[in-house]
Amino acid sequence: MRLVRLIANLGYGSQKDVRAMLRDGRITRADGAELAESDKVDAADIRIDSEVLDPPAGLVVMLNKPAGYTCSTSDPGRIVYELLPPRFMRRNPILAPVGRLDRDTTGLLLLTDDGKLLHRLTSPRHHVPKVYDVTLARPLQGGEAEIFASGTLMLNSEKTPLAPAELQVLSPTSARLTLHEGRYHQVKRMFAAIGNHVESLHRSGLGPLTLGDLPEGQWRALGQAEIAAL
Repeated sequence: MRLVRLIANLGYGSQKDVRAMLRDGRITRADGAELAESDKVDAADIRIDSEVLDPPAGLVVMLNKPAGYTCSTSDPGRIVYELLPPRFMRRNPILAPVGRLDRDTTGLLLLTDDGKLLHRLTSPRHHVPKVYDVTLARPLQGGEAEIFASGTLMLNSEKTPLAPAELQVLSPTSARLTLHEGRYHQVKRMFAAIGNHVESLHRSGLGPLTLGDLPEGQWRALGQAEIAAL
């Protein structure tokens, strides 16, 4: 791919913007040598304002999503892209959320421009585990884990029962729930189906990944070993 198009597709600006950056000497090799539009260079050797270029394909970002943000590019309220470099939303293809956390749900959100990986992580056929920490309005009654593990629980307006899910009780009004599918507002609807109400919801794990010490509102790019593990 031509140098100008490569950098533009990564969201750093239009092709006109990139050409201006080249003329201004802002795009260089790792050794500081300025690049020209006709140069052929490996993406790993490109620097913009002395910063390493974003990965040209297969970028996967982990965000510790705060409450109050939607997984959207056009919501009238706050959106998760405001927590990321603006160029991420301008990438072609765009850096898209892997599944969605609703506005009030916090925690681990992945975004990627790898369509195959996105499909693998969201397809129910692959049974990728998703772990949620739940705070409830009313105390647990003691039979919830058995109900959720049965594979027979039906949600309102659904035609097929839920896949078995694992519930770990943490306190009378808090639990950790592991799902292997991702239906609309599934956790909240599961607890509503047994007469309880979710007060807060936090995703703490996805597949082999956890947030670790990533602060709320911050993001980091996954390394190749982490992507391979997914």
